[in-house]
Amino acid sequence: MTDLSIIPFGGVRENGKNMYAVTVNDEIFILDAGLKYPETDQLGVDVVVPDFEYLIKNSDKIAGIFLTHGHADAIGALPYFLQQVQAPIFGSELTIELAKLAISDQDALKSYDDYHIINEKTEIDFGDVTVSFFNTTHSIPDSMGIVLGTLYGQIVYTGDFKFDQTAAVNYRTDIKRLVEIGKGKVLALLGDSAGTEGDSNSVNESKISDYILETFRDNKDKRIIVASVASNIQRIQQVIDATVATKRQLVLSGNDIENVVRTAIKLRKLFLPIPENKLFVNLKNAKNLDPTKTVILETGRMGEPIKHLNRMANGEDPYIRIGSKDLVFITTTPSTAMESIVAKTRDMLFKQGANVKQISTDLRSSGHASRNDLQMMINILTPDYFMPIQGEYRVMSAAKKAAEEVGITEEHILMPMKGDQFKWLGDHFELQDSFTIGETLIDGSGIGDIGNVVLRDRRILSEDGIFVSVVTIDRKKRQVVSKPKLTSRGFVYVKANRDLMKEASEITVKQIEDYLNTTKSFDWNELKNGVREVLSKFLFEQTRRRPMVMPVVMEVNQNRRPTAHKTNNKSRTRPQPTSGAQLRKNKKQPKKQVKVAVKTDVSN
Repeated sequence: MTDLSIIPFGGVRENGKNMYAVTVNDEIFILDAGLKYPETDQLGVDVVVPDFEYLIKNSDKIAGIFLTHGHADAIGALPYFLQQVQAPIFGSELTIELAKLAISDQDALKSYDDYHIINEKTEIDFGDVTVSFFNTTHSIPDSMGIVLGTLYGQIVYTGDFKFDQTAAVNYRTDIKRLVEIGKGKVLALLGDSAGTEGDSNSVNESKISDYILETFRDNKDKRIIVASVASNIQRIQQVIDATVATKRQLVLSGNDIENVVRTAIKLRKLFLPIPENKLFVNLKNAKNLDPTKTVILETGRMGEPIKHLNRMANGEDPYIRIGSKDLVFITTTPSTAMESIVAKTRDMLFKQGANVKQISTDLRSSGHASRNDLQMMINILTPDYFMPIQGEYRVMSAAKKAAEEVGITEEHILMPMKGDQFKWLGDHFELQDSFTIGETLIDGSGIGDIGNVVLRDRRILSEDGIFVSVVTIDRKKRQVVSKPKLTSRGFVYVKANRDLMKEASEITVKQIEDYLNTTKSFDWNELKNGVREVLSKFLFEQTRRRPMVMPVVMEVNQNRRPTAHKTNNKSRTRPQPTSGAQLRKNKKQPKKQVKVAVKTDVSN
């Protein structure tokens, strides 16, 4: 009997971080490897990626990583996953190029080159599984859905999609191909549910193009600053078209946008109506341009434009100063986690005198399937089972209800959590052998070294600050040598709270002296924990706040003289520390040899 199971590693009950594993016998097929941006309480965290522990343990079974499109929620985890497990990557031409850009900053992956370009006519035979693809409509060209053909039927993963009858050639859904897939048995559909909350449909991209052009024409006396996600190629094309139509020049702000635009132009996924040298202007030369003839397209770090707008509004950008003759045009639809930041940023921009316009307040603009789109996909493919993905639980619930309205029974709708393993038992899916999948938090160059304890400490520091007490003791004489030196940051203003600080100092001395005079076996941790406990209790009673209390206890031995350590004159070679990255580099990992038969139909 074929062993078939589906496990989400991300993308369910959350927004972003798409990663799903379909196991067929002894092979694991990974569908997307994305990241998500941190929630507001994940202080200092840059991005969040799935927990890869299960996949690392079963790395010898991984057949490949199959990508649907080039956005961060589908490819953003690759740099972190490939450092631990190297497997072949399959994707469309643009998706592969954007994946290479995402990986390029990792020194440990400089030699990685196991990429395979596919298209809608590619079919890959893995023996027990045949993998094929179909074109979908999304906000980036070359978006694909994935089909895993198995003995018991097809597992179809839509990726991000929507239906748009006015879509340009590079963005069109291949409905004919979907009908062909639907003629076969579709065992399970993993369907994009992000846009199913609410009954309204997303407007056609042709209307959005008209809206952007109209906005440019209505603000002919202003400099226009457009905020967009770097990888939203469709939106960038619309901005380019409006820039040329209103006889302006375009300034690209940030390395992300420049790299993405250059890549898209090279692959002919972006069309330039006029020569590059007449359209683009270097950011450093933007100050020399007539503001009414200028469009600044900015995306910010890692394609997140709102945070960069925030810096601009604070006057922190070295090249761009926002003022009363600027229109800030936000063309991205913010995630739920970013909504409060967007509201604050808009407020700051208005304070600077700028006009602010946000596309999502006037139009329902989305690259994801609406309720009707999802129902149309279900009706075309007629799956036996449906698994809503790509969305928080309320969104998945909306998709579940939409599926029930078109005939999918509740027993045939799988509502997974991360780590749920749905196994095919020959006549139905059953939840078996599930396991816990956490999150890996990326902060700077640290991978996985930010956990709940660190986040808790950061939260305390951000809310109530820190209180440090530095004390020197003499253990032999069992006494405090000098009065504690107290420091406060983010807790209270020391000079205005002298009585509080004096009493805290006395409590510290008393606690230490009591410990030194009563204990027989000295323990540093026990001493510091005692100081921390009494200070925390005292400070809370006095202020109703809970700062992080850090007692620092040092020891002095007044009878000990410094001792000079003798050194051998012979030269010695000291072992050099080895970084984690170097250890990974030195450790040779056997490369999985995948023998596949690729059948590519190049006929029209």
